[in-house]
This record gives sequence, C-alpha cells and structure tokens, in this order.
Amino acid sequence: MTNNILFISAALMLQINTTDTVSDLSNAEAFDSQAIDSTELDWPTVSDSVDIIVSEQVDSLSQMWLDKQEPAGDAALLVTDNQADSVQIPDFPDSVYIRRLAELPFEVELSYNNIVRNFIHLYAHQRRELVERMLSVDDYYFPIFEDIFDSKGMPTELKYLAVIESALNPVAVSRVGATGLWQFMFSTGRMYKLECNSLVDERRDPVKSTYAAANFMADMYRTYHDWILVIAAYNCGPGNVNKAIKRSGGKRNYWDIYYHLPRETRGYVPAFIAASYIMNYYKEHNLTPAEAKMPIKCDTVMVSKDIHFQQISLIMGLPVDQLRSLNPQYRHDIVPGHIRPYALRLPAEHVTRFIELQDSISNFRKEQYFNAETMNKKPEYNTYIPGPPKGDYTKLTYTVKSGDNLGYISSWYNVRVSDIKYWNGMSRNTIRGGQKLVIYVPKSKAAKYSKINTMTFAEKQASVGKKAQTQSQTQTQAADTQTDGSFEIYTVRRGDSLWEIARTFNVTEEEIKLWNGLSSSRIDIGQKLKIKR
Repeated sequence: MTNNILFISAALMLQINTTDTVSDLSNAEAFDSQAIDSTELDWPTVSDSVDIIVSEQVDSLSQMWLDKQEPAGDAALLVTDNQADSVQIPDFPDSVYIRRLAELPFEVELSYNNIVRNFIHLYAHQRRELVERMLSVDDYYFPIFEDIFDSKGMPTELKYLAVIESALNPVAVSRVGATGLWQFMFSTGRMYKLECNSLVDERRDPVKSTYAAANFMADMYRTYHDWILVIAAYNCGPGNVNKAIKRSGGKRNYWDIYYHLPRETRGYVPAFIAASYIMNYYKEHNLTPAEAKMPIKCDTVMVSKDIHFQQISLIMGLPVDQLRSLNPQYRHDIVPGHIRPYALRLPAEHVTRFIELQDSISNFRKEQYFNAETMNKKPEYNTYIPGPPKGDYTKLTYTVKSGDNLGYISSWYNVRVSDIKYWNGMSRNTIRGGQKLVIYVPKSKAAKYSKINTMTFAEKQASVGKKAQTQSQTQTQAADTQTDGSFEIYTVRRGDSLWEIARTFNVTEEEIKLWNGLSSSRIDIGQKLKIKR
C-alpha cells in the first residue's frame, strides 16, 4: 500500500473546522487523557452549526438504503418527532463516560475529551433515528466483521469503523466514488483483490470487503504498531499520517500529532470512539433498535449458472429487496455464474430448497432475463458475399464510361457500392473507362436496367431524378471560374484517383478534366491539379 492512497469516508465526510472546535483549549486540557479526573469537566461544546454539518453528513447515505428495507405502507417502525419529544434522553457527567469507556474490553485505546463527548451527544441526541437504524442491522453485520478480524488476530472493535465509514450501508457511495461498508476506492479495491466490474462489485460484499479492510489495516499496523494511528491512516492515508509524525518532531501519539493531520481526519478518531461508546451503551440513552428486516441466520451457496434475482423471487417467493440486501455485490440483480462460481447468500431456512430448485430457477423464463441468441452471437466477417445474391436475380454487364464513378452507377442500378465491389472482386473504388462491371438486378426489372448501358449520362441521371449539366454548361462554368482566380492546387499522391479527388473536393471528374485540360481520367503521382475552391 503506497502512502498516497486515500480512503474517504462516505457517511462521515467531516469537512468541519475542528481547529475551531478546540481553539480555546490547551493541548493538555484537550488531549491528555491522563489529566482527566472523575469530576465533571466544563469544556466548550461544539457549535450548533458544526453539529448540523456533521449530523447531516453522518446519515446522508444510510437513510436511503435502510428505507428500502421497509415495505411501502408499513406503519412507522421508528420513533417519530412527536414520540421523540416524549422520550427521556438522559445526559451524564464526564466521569460516567470515562468510566464506561474504560470498562469496554477493547485493545484499541479509547481516550475521552470534549470532542469525543460532542460526538457522543451527536449520536445520542440529534441522530437517534440513525443509531436505531444501525442497531437494527448490527446483529447481521457485526458477527461477520468479528469473525474476520478475530481470524487475523486483530481487535474486533475495529468493526465500529464501518459505522462512521458507511453507517452500515453496503451500497454507500461517496461523492468521490468510495464504495461499500468500508468505502474502498476502485483502485484500492482492486489492489486488495476485490472484483469490480459492471456486474459484480465486491467492495459491496460484506465478507470480501471486510477481509480487504482487515488486510489493509494489518499492513498499516506493521508500520505504526498503534491501532489509533491505523484508524487515522484509514481515513486520510498513510502518507498524511507520516507527514504529521514528521512535522510533530517524530511523535507517534494521535493526540500529539492531531493538529498536523488533515482537518477532515481530526474528527475521525473521536467519531470512532463515540461510535464504539454508543453502540455498546445505547440502552443507557433510551435508544431502541428499529425492527430488523434482515434475517440473522444466513448461509451461502455457490452458483455456477446465470441467475437473476427475479427468477429466485418468482420461484421461491423471496422478496427481491431481501436478496439485494443479502447480496449487495451484484449490481444488476444478476449472478453471472457462467463466468465462474459465485456465492449467493440466502436465509438459512431456504438454502436446501434453493439447491433442490436451482435448475428450475435458472431455466425459468431464461429467454426473458438472458438472451441466449445475443450471448452466443458470433461476428460475421462479410455482410455481403461475392457472387449472385440469393433470390430471383439476373446478371447484367455495365461498361464504364468516362466520368462515371461507383456512386453514380450504384444509384442508377439501385444497388450498393459495396455490392458492386464484392460482385467484381474490387478492393478499391477506382474504375476506368471501358471496364466491364457485373451488376445483379431483380429479374422482374431486368428490362429496365439493361437500357442503362446504352443511355447518355444525362439520361441516366434523369432516371434517378437528377439533372446533369451539358458539356457546354460545364465548359462555360469552368471558363468563368478560371478567370476569377478561385482555384487551389492539389498535388496527386500515391493511390489517388480522379474519382476520389473529385469526391474529396465535392466536384465532378468532368470539372477537374476541364479545369486541367485532361482528355482522360489518368493522373500521375506528383501531378498538379487545379481545383475550384
């Protein structure tokens, strides 16, 4: 992991001036946890405007996803504004917060100061509904996080980072594209072996993204040997933490380097400490988990066929929203099992039935959800095949006249230029006077088209509704243009033909011949031609 990798919190974009928050405090008062005794401290509080900014950012993304877990028309499951007025919200002295934090069996050091206290108040007062919503899904996500962190010998309390990163929203996306519970950027996700493509985004997979987050934090811990610094680096990147350590004279305590960290990171560790507190002591603040909409007991099956969530829902009766909540990594409700086996998470009581019905599910309305013809379509190298077209056609022969080009001939016979080239084995558009061209036309119109070979240019143009200037008109026009000096000189290059030059300058071959005194369509490399501008 390079030092310039930057993780951005999606649900907690702390763009607040935390310097202003603690501007009246000395370093000892604000950050020396050892100086705090058990008495209540009279510290300045965060301003109301800062509270509003932080609180809006904290739940801006979580609200959207969790709302989808509630079917339309259900009665409100959470405390309403009127109900909130009737709920007693207790406040506690600082000594209580200090004691409670000390009693948590955590390896990560949880300091306490006025910044932490204000974040606790933010969760316990202004954002009670958000906390209650997170509490409704923590029994689902936290065991997943704990198993993974424990398997790697890491503190399980690191699970609370997901609270401030995404508010436990697996499909959260920040304004800079950080995605998932752990807010991985695309490049960092790929670096930690998370699959990210149009169908599958494993940054949104609760299991795989947690392994990636654990590996990233483990890498940083080998550098800092301090979990608080690891948490800070998770937010702003190891490079910024290294700069803060250097600017502070080599100090490696978070609170010692606090003012050298990016402004948005200064509130990150206090927010983590406050989230750890509130998720453990929510009952003491009269917070009640919202009604859980996700099954707690789930199991995983491997799918080796393409399956759409709608197929599962219609055969098994499982709500599509529930399938999306359990499998947020599938961006378009499609498990692309034909690529490789993919994991599908289901409520435990439905796993056996899914295995029994898997073939029926994958074949149900398959043509509706997966277009087999399109999926197996092979490219056709030649749209037109040399030789006569299929059907009731006859072959005619046209002799090229001076001034003809393939565009004219194709319009006279109502065929395509590409048809004429295929029928005559031509790779270029160049034709010459006297050349014989094979043309296929419907037998029913053979008499009409057979006359074209004997018509004048004007008659052939008239047959397709176009007028052709007479030679005298063209000569007069050419003579007029020669006298006004409105010509440019074109030098013939290798591969040029008079027809191609005429087409480039939107003139006719006859005009170029007249302007240059040519008796035929032959031109030579390096020859200078006058072309009317």
